[in-house]
Amino acid sequence: MNLLQTKLAKFDIPQKMKAQGVYPYFRAIESDQDTEVIINGKKVLMFGSNSYLGLTNHPKIKEAAIAATKKYGTGCAGSRFLNGTLDMHLALEKRLAKFVGKEEAIVYSTGFQVNLGVVSCLTGREDYIIWDELDHASIIEGRRLSFSTPLKFKHNDMNSLEKVLKSCPVDKIKLIVVDGVFSMEGDVAPLPEIVKLAKQYNASIMVDEAHGIGVFGRQGRGTCDHFGVSNDVDLIMGTFSKSFASLGGFIATDSITANYLRHNSRSYIFSASITPASTAAVSAALDIMESEPERINHLWDLTHYALEGFRNMGCEIGHTSTPIIPLFVRNNEKTFQVTRDLFEEGIFVNPVVAPAVAPDSTLIRFSLMATHTHEQVDIALDKINKCFKQLNII
Repeated sequence: MNLLQTKLAKFDIPQKMKAQGVYPYFRAIESDQDTEVIINGKKVLMFGSNSYLGLTNHPKIKEAAIAATKKYGTGCAGSRFLNGTLDMHLALEKRLAKFVGKEEAIVYSTGFQVNLGVVSCLTGREDYIIWDELDHASIIEGRRLSFSTPLKFKHNDMNSLEKVLKSCPVDKIKLIVVDGVFSMEGDVAPLPEIVKLAKQYNASIMVDEAHGIGVFGRQGRGTCDHFGVSNDVDLIMGTFSKSFASLGGFIATDSITANYLRHNSRSYIFSASITPASTAAVSAALDIMESEPERINHLWDLTHYALEGFRNMGCEIGHTSTPIIPLFVRNNEKTFQVTRDLFEEGIFVNPVVAPAVAPDSTLIRFSLMATHTHEQVDIALDKINKCFKQLNII
């Protein structure tokens, strides 16, 4: 082995986990992404998906993707900046801007690229990026690429945020970046309080709505709409890989900021544009979100039902109030074990372990889709109760 391989060979945690029979990653799904999936020929209930509205195999969305492929082909063979802009990209951007209440929107190839490209380029050397300690990894990578000074505040702690804001020079740009819904623990950012502080200290705000759109707000417009602060938030980010049942992402903002991003955001300028099929799928998903509010209503009905079930069971679920329900285990080994045990019982869930979280904060991430039934949730509750008790988690 060369020097690089010698160094990398020391990373042997996956091999050890596989030897113990508890490796929980890259489980190949052999069916569509639905409430029930097939893995290794076995049917399991899916409670590890981000498809909150359950639209990934909706016939209207699949038909729209197929029709777009027939018309435009499978790809755009270039970036939006050069030869990769389609009329359907522009039409979708107008719809998205209107949907979240902003002047303009810009569609990127992935949600990760949105945060990477926006956070990294908006502020300069003498400016400040202020971020919640539990912000998504894409936000963290974006601020790492920025020349600005990054300042972290404690999760959803407004006293901590104000202390950070006070430490910044009054005449410097300050960009506060937060998740609307935090993806692992399912709690919601206190946006009205953040807006109040931003106005007091002359700061700007960017909200990542990846897990908020399709869940919160009028027709799923997100947490900014839910709290009535869309006009006070400067930038609203969304991703297409959750409720929109596709792949890609967008940033919505004012026309001045949008013009700057189109000509300076490197992950936008130097990436191939979103495919025709993905673009059409998002537009079709928007149609369904706007015309079928019963989907969101059912998702919230399931959420309240599951939350009550877990509380009655004695599970520790933190501060969640969303379809993302963390089941705290607080032990790395037990988290892997219970993930394996639940899979053997026919329940697919995702483990969240160190170093992604502190060793005493490990959890099982249980997430709901609008297409789940109460009967399926009951089965999951029963299996989780059984497996958690076997490992003395509850």
